[in-house]
Amino acid sequence: MSIELLKMILKSPLALVAALVLLAASGCTTAGPANTAAPTTANTSPAPAASPAPSASPAANAAAANLPVTLPVLDAMFADESFAGELKSKLQLTDEQVENLRKVAGEERAGLDEGGTGTTPEATRRASEKIRSVIGPEKATAFNAFVSERWAAGGAALDAKPNSVPTDTRIVVNAPAYRMDVFQNGKLMKTYKVGIGYPEFPLPQGMRKADTIIFNPTWTPPDEPWVKGKFAPGKKVEAGSKDNPLGPIKIPIGLPSLIHGGKAPAKLGGFASHGCVGLTNAQVQDFSVVLASLGGGQLTPEDVAGYAKTKEETKQVKLASAVPVELRYETIVVEDGRLHIYRDVYDKGTNTEENLRRVLEVYGVKLEDLSEQERAQVMQALQAMARDAQGNPTDGQPSPSPSPGKEKNEKGEKNVRETKTIKGQKEVVIDIAALRGKGYPAPVNLDTGGAPQQKQPAAQPKKKA
Repeated sequence: MSIELLKMILKSPLALVAALVLLAASGCTTAGPANTAAPTTANTSPAPAASPAPSASPAANAAAANLPVTLPVLDAMFADESFAGELKSKLQLTDEQVENLRKVAGEERAGLDEGGTGTTPEATRRASEKIRSVIGPEKATAFNAFVSERWAAGGAALDAKPNSVPTDTRIVVNAPAYRMDVFQNGKLMKTYKVGIGYPEFPLPQGMRKADTIIFNPTWTPPDEPWVKGKFAPGKKVEAGSKDNPLGPIKIPIGLPSLIHGGKAPAKLGGFASHGCVGLTNAQVQDFSVVLASLGGGQLTPEDVAGYAKTKEETKQVKLASAVPVELRYETIVVEDGRLHIYRDVYDKGTNTEENLRRVLEVYGVKLEDLSEQERAQVMQALQAMARDAQGNPTDGQPSPSPSPGKEKNEKGEKNVRETKTIKGQKEVVIDIAALRGKGYPAPVNLDTGGAPQQKQPAAQPKKKA
């Protein structure tokens, strides 16, 4: 997590605390000033037509207000010393209330391992219940509003039109598709397969920006229960170490998120971080060169290799022009004439007939225009993908589940629902005659990072007898 990202989270108490906790546990944390060197400005050439960095607005804050406030995120926010003070001065919380919030957030985070457990709605609901019990329902409402506002402070609203294809220069990440696209002047130049944030610390939505590339970021493990036996708390982990979850490069994109390396190929196409976009080391080194070019800098693969040889020295490369980063959550996507329906891994209830109609409308197609067989296939796919990462229906009101590590079943075993991997099929692809030649572009120069590829055959219409 970057310093700016933490500041943003701190402005929203609940989001800030949770973000800091999960970021600390996962490694998506920002190195302090002592770990960074004077920035190097990559501005030796004029920046291409990159879009101006988006600024926060009421509309943007409203769009981002649906970001989940979880206790791990709240715990992360408390990493910023000013956060507790803002809770007292702006929300009139007492010292006791602030410390109790810190305690319940820390306990929840301590019950997690690096992989996370549960689902996003469950984590959000638990946070709401515990916050209300600490500060009361009236203050809890104001608290959540304050946190949501801070959480959205660094972003702008997304285009209301689904499946929109950029006409400018930007990075587009669609979390359910585990896909990151690089657009330059409206042309898709490259695609990366990525890992995304765990359900309890999901990748947010909204417009962000990238203006700094940090080489050789160090990581300092927190003095937390999950660290014991794995790392030495407080002892700096150098870049390049197998124990450094950030890898050789991190790119802040607004609190509390980063684009960073350090991920094994098997982590791509699934959950891999706390609120971040995860890449392998080779991918993030390649992406840094691409990003610098978009931002008007001159950074070569040789430069990147040179930084990698001096792992003990952290370097910041400041871009001449910030590059917009668009974080999407689209589970229904028309891509190159085919309908892709992705698993609703964050349990947002997006795989509905209403959303399907909105997407089809973009391409001048109505659900009724589809053949009977196509409609049947699409509706079956919506139902199949309207499930969370654990394979449970995403009805918006999941049945309660025990907090991780807190309760046991009748056999005395810990009752924890793991979400380190996604159970079952992640995507259904359907050929639709009316959509041929339409849609968001297919991947270009796809970099899979060596991740194992699962074939997803298109559902072909049955031949008539």
